[in-house]
Amino acid sequence: MPPAGHGTRAPGELAPGAGRRDRGALRRSIRRNLTAYAFLVGALLCFALFSWFPMVREVILAFQRTHRGTTTWAGWHNLRQITADPAFWQAWRNTAQFTGYALVLGFAVPFVVAVVLNELRHFQGYLRILVYLPVMLPPVASVLLFKYFYDPGYGLFNEILHALHLPTSQWLQSTHTAMLSVVIASTWMNMGGATLIYLAALQGIPGELYEAVELDGAGLLRRVWHVTIPQTRLVLSLLLLMQIISTMQVFTEPYLLTGGAGPQGSTTTVVYLIYQYAFNFDNYGAAAALGLVLLIVLAVFSGIYVRLNRETGE
Repeated sequence: MPPAGHGTRAPGELAPGAGRRDRGALRRSIRRNLTAYAFLVGALLCFALFSWFPMVREVILAFQRTHRGTTTWAGWHNLRQITADPAFWQAWRNTAQFTGYALVLGFAVPFVVAVVLNELRHFQGYLRILVYLPVMLPPVASVLLFKYFYDPGYGLFNEILHALHLPTSQWLQSTHTAMLSVVIASTWMNMGGATLIYLAALQGIPGELYEAVELDGAGLLRRVWHVTIPQTRLVLSLLLLMQIISTMQVFTEPYLLTGGAGPQGSTTTVVYLIYQYAFNFDNYGAAAALGLVLLIVLAVFSGIYVRLNRETGE
């Protein structure tokens, strides 16, 4: 029998040198993943500095008031101030109108174009480049190009209408067509990315499904309705949410095309009103309060989307 204290260990006691081996393995693992940790820390710092901090600062600023360099707590004053402003409700109506038009054009048109491209057998690569080309152009250049097209005197669109012996339009100068004109320009500028996403989803659909419905004598519309839309439902719902979020934050197009407000305020959007509060009226508290309201509205849409997807998945 071995002497006491030799060859036996109490329960839970480590073998000699086991602690050193574990520490050495830990150090090697840290050195091996040091680059990954460095990238992770950099990403977290970027998010904290450029995303999380501005969001937290905006929430705080929404309940503060600054006057002559002195900041004081204002409570609900900023929220009451913006809701009492008639421009607040007009901006929300215009934003809802822009979103509605954009869902009809900016959401449907890319899907239709993707379906058409997917049906083609030749020159598909060149057409994909042609569709995506507007996205690669600087947004300001694209908007100014459409501003020239919309000119009521010598613009391209009125020249085409005149050549077809059709009545011309005031486009951006009319309260009836200003918002629709902005939506058309925005759709042309941004449809390329959505079209390529739809096209990638369409090309991932098994060909056997199309062959099965074709044997039943289904045409193009029935194939789209019974195969394409069900198979791309998740992509469609995701891009629908992204479309709503992006259109409710529209700023560049109305600002450059109509000066922001448009005729009789017909193109004043929520984000442009935030810009006015902050940089034209020097009321950063009201601007932050309106931004907080917009954040809550978009969060509600996102929550509804997540809930519906979860229920559908179950």
